[in-house]
Amino acid sequence: MNRSLSALLTNCLLFLATIATPLRANAADNPSARQPMAEGPFTGTWDSLEQYQTPEWFRDAKFGIWAHWTAQCVPEMGDWYARFMYMENQEDWKFQIANYGHMSKVGFKDIDNMWKAEKWEPARLMDLYKRAGARYFVALANHHDNFDCYDSKYQPWNSVNLGPKKDIVGIWRDEAKKAGLRFGVTVHAARAWEWFEVAQWQDHFGPNRGRQYDGNLTKADGKGTWWEGYDPQDLYAQRHYIGAPPDQEYITKFYNRTVDLINKYDPDLLYFDDYVLPFQYKNWDMKVGLDIAAHYYNNNIKRHGKLDAVLNGKILNEQQRKAMVWDIERGLASSIQPFVWQTDTCIGGWHYRKSLAEKHQYKSVPMVVHMLTDIVSKNGNLLLNVPLRGDGTIDGDEHQFLEGMASWIAVNGDAIYETRPWVVYGEGPSTETSKNPKKTDFNEGEFAYTAADVRFTTKGETLYAIALGWPTDGKLRIKSLGSGSKLFTKKIDKVELLGSKEPLKWSQVDGELVVNLPQTKPCEYAFSLKVATSAVATN
Repeated sequence: MNRSLSALLTNCLLFLATIATPLRANAADNPSARQPMAEGPFTGTWDSLEQYQTPEWFRDAKFGIWAHWTAQCVPEMGDWYARFMYMENQEDWKFQIANYGHMSKVGFKDIDNMWKAEKWEPARLMDLYKRAGARYFVALANHHDNFDCYDSKYQPWNSVNLGPKKDIVGIWRDEAKKAGLRFGVTVHAARAWEWFEVAQWQDHFGPNRGRQYDGNLTKADGKGTWWEGYDPQDLYAQRHYIGAPPDQEYITKFYNRTVDLINKYDPDLLYFDDYVLPFQYKNWDMKVGLDIAAHYYNNNIKRHGKLDAVLNGKILNEQQRKAMVWDIERGLASSIQPFVWQTDTCIGGWHYRKSLAEKHQYKSVPMVVHMLTDIVSKNGNLLLNVPLRGDGTIDGDEHQFLEGMASWIAVNGDAIYETRPWVVYGEGPSTETSKNPKKTDFNEGEFAYTAADVRFTTKGETLYAIALGWPTDGKLRIKSLGSGSKLFTKKIDKVELLGSKEPLKWSQVDGELVVNLPQTKPCEYAFSLKVATSAVATN
């Protein structure tokens, strides 16, 4: 039987099984009932959500660190292991068979149980994240692998029942609060319905040809196994025809899981890894994500007396950017944005990949410093993932990276935190229109910076000019601040270099501000001038 015919037959059998199989039971008493939405000024419509105003804490914070940490970090093979391990002849498929066994017997459910987090020291890590400059910390609540990293009422496959047997999200939250950081969670599980469809496939070639993967197993198959009493279908959600839209049971369960997460942990930030909101990716359900957003906002108001929460989504139109905070994955905006936004990126892969550490292929401190500076100058924040190993530790390169960020932010933090954009975000070669990528998502590698590139931020009547390199002649020239500039018409009272006690010689001439820098650099990578004036025009 050829591969396409075999797949068709498998789909037909699964479709018949779907008809014959009763609805799956969840851990909650009544899985078909939706949890109530919190009452308040917001309803599940875009017109209502437009009332949203970004809280000042997020506008001031500028930099957050994210632990994108699930059982997919156990194999140390990087992103999407739980999917790729079921894709025949892929690298992860081969790794799975060689190291753990064939997917008909050892599937991702078993990797979940191998995740023990036995060396995790969240308090020590949080202290390091804070020193590295993070003003908010974000934990992964669930990924496309559908495993909840918290004490989940609606998903039996969770980190309290299985694997680490710890409330990962709850512990992270407590440590973040102790450190004085705002706390967020990210939710990725809406797409597990299609993302995990590969778990119901089978080998089509070789010695295991025809052996179905464990995504076809049910609760009845678990008798005498370590997972006896658990239904693999609560994890894989794969008793459906491949390509079918999610059923109402699946959507309701996701809604309840997310509302439960909000109610239990009261996150300051909620990030959806979805185009706009959950289930809007393929127009599967345009309402449930809006209802979750309204519940989140109303619940936050009820708890805090005002709306103090941030909701992130991707690929937003103009109206949607008023209703929530636009998130750009691995990319940068090309100009100052009217509403606060966020870039999310990673120093390596989203899940831990050992080979990147061995080859020393993480993002460098100067690259991230330049990204952060550019993003902040455009009214944005940076959320940076530093992935953990399965055991809960970071590697030597990651530790060194965080220490490097700590050294830079200790000198330049005043030019970053609590700042607002100036009338332009910067000057230099990187600001030329021809060098700005037209797209936003996944464009971060397309920017290059020189000593002639400068970014601007403001704080009250102070203007900061951050040079993204040290000029070879020791003279920093800033055209935007020249005496004849149409952008800057104020008198400069004083110019200082953050981190340096040496008085600076400077002159504001027609066409540019010229600053003679000291011989000793106060730091590396980027250098912040503090320009005191009687007034600064802000965006």
